[in-house]
Amino acid sequence: MVRFFRRKEKKVEKGDNNFLTRLKQGLSKTRSGFAGRLDRTLFGKKEINAEMLEELEEILFTSDLGVSTTQALIEIVQQGVERKELNSPEKLREALKEHILSFLGVPDVDHGAPAPGEPLVIMVIGVNGVGKTTTIGKVAHQFRQEGKKVMLVAADTFRAAAIEQLQIWGERVDAEVIKQKQGADPSAVVFDALSAALARQVDVVIIDTAGRLHTKTNLMDELEKISRIAGRKVQGAPHDVWLVLDATTGQNAISQAEMFHKALGVTGIILTKLDGTAKGGIVVGISHQLKLPIKFIGIGEKIDDLRPFNAGDFVEAIFG
Repeated sequence: MVRFFRRKEKKVEKGDNNFLTRLKQGLSKTRSGFAGRLDRTLFGKKEINAEMLEELEEILFTSDLGVSTTQALIEIVQQGVERKELNSPEKLREALKEHILSFLGVPDVDHGAPAPGEPLVIMVIGVNGVGKTTTIGKVAHQFRQEGKKVMLVAADTFRAAAIEQLQIWGERVDAEVIKQKQGADPSAVVFDALSAALARQVDVVIIDTAGRLHTKTNLMDELEKISRIAGRKVQGAPHDVWLVLDATTGQNAISQAEMFHKALGVTGIILTKLDGTAKGGIVVGISHQLKLPIKFIGIGEKIDDLRPFNAGDFVEAIFG
């Protein structure tokens, strides 16, 4: 079986220019907060001096690139200045663009493909309020558009609303939903769902999990149990573990990612609500600091406003 949604560094085709426009609109707050401030700092300057580098450092840090990513970029710039490779503000801007693009070029984490006749199993995790269930519905929609048979698993059994919301999305995108009553054992729901998926020759299974507080050890243990049970039923499952993060939470998103990754081995990040923040630099910070690929970004409420992440398009939308 072929893996789905692997990285696509090719530029978006002309027929998708409408999305590029929406991407730029969705990232307008980040572009204004980052590239706008950068251009004002560089405007009219003829040389790169210490004051400019201090202002640059502040812009990078307050755009939520994070301490380590900001320091790495500043060091690269300083070395370029010392070697006289960066001798003008224009070259400085281009160098930042180039290196930010390189930071985003994180290769996929390959946990292996499903065996022939078995489904691709994706476990989706994240804390409450990040838009996890909605994201699952939108991802399922994209798989359905590819002609894949999709099954959604309601493993968040603690909230009746979560089960109902997933059911609504299943009906909307024409994907079967496997659920049990509120309070059921999440691992049991997953086991039954994967049994059904094998019997019905489903292509993709997406598991919705509870919005755990990442500081609660016992609840993280439960997510690990779900992962183990999935692996017993389907070889290599879950083949992907996608962590959904709210971009508006800034550096806290990196802390969440570190904790989840340590416990479960995250294979990809989905960043939602990028249209609601001026600190979209978190995308760069996560890629550089955690070396985890960004799988999707959300820039709006529409079903098509969650798209596979393309580093080149993201950088163009920011620096544009």
